Amino acid sequence: MDAIVKNFPSSKGEQVRPTQQEAEEAVRVLLRWAGDDPGREGLLDTPKRVAAAYQELFAGYDQAPEDVLGRTFEEMSGFDDIVLVRDIPFFSHCEHHMLPIIGKATVAYLPKGPVLGLSKIARVVEIFGRRLQTQENMTAQIAAAIQDTLQPRGVAVVIEAQHMCMEMRGVQKQGSTTLTTTFTGEFKTNAAEQARFFTLARNR
Repeated sequence: MDAIVKNFPSSKGEQVRPTQQEAEEAVRVLLRWAGDDPGREGLLDTPKRVAAAYQELFAGYDQAPEDVLGRTFEEMSGFDDIVLVRDIPFFSHCEHHMLPIIGKATVAYLPKGPVLGLSKIARVVEIFGRRLQTQENMTAQIAAAIQDTLQPRGVAVVIEAQHMCMEMRGVQKQGSTTLTTTFTGEFKTNAAEQARFFTLARNR
């Protein structure tokens, strides 16, 4: 991780990201706090493994969605009907307990000019998923990124997910799911377009 140390924004301004060694020491502290011995054989490499896992799980902080969304296909700009990518799987972590969120996102937009490569939509979901999140924020962030960068006639996003903070702790309600939606442009103002989106999103 030292090779990619960067400044990252916070509500208090710019902060310097901790080093690999500081991250590993933080894991050792948590292991001791949990009641285990980070010096025992089975845990000797755990701090390094956790730091490496966090670097992958939270890689979205080092990626900008506008960089991905800026790559469009101009030769397809004559296409102006709905483009929908359904059931994009993602893994995220809740910002309150840092426990997993496991779900699927369905994303659609109505082009007005350039058309995105389909993989770019999945990449945007991945970028926002690999950050500490609430499902509500993630849904709105995906829609806003596509709307602001591509300027389509409208964007629709629906996310359905399971939250381990509800299943593993607290109320411990296994199997419960949460559904969130965000609409912009014609998907928000035109009931027929919104209904068409839901029909396509649910059609199996």
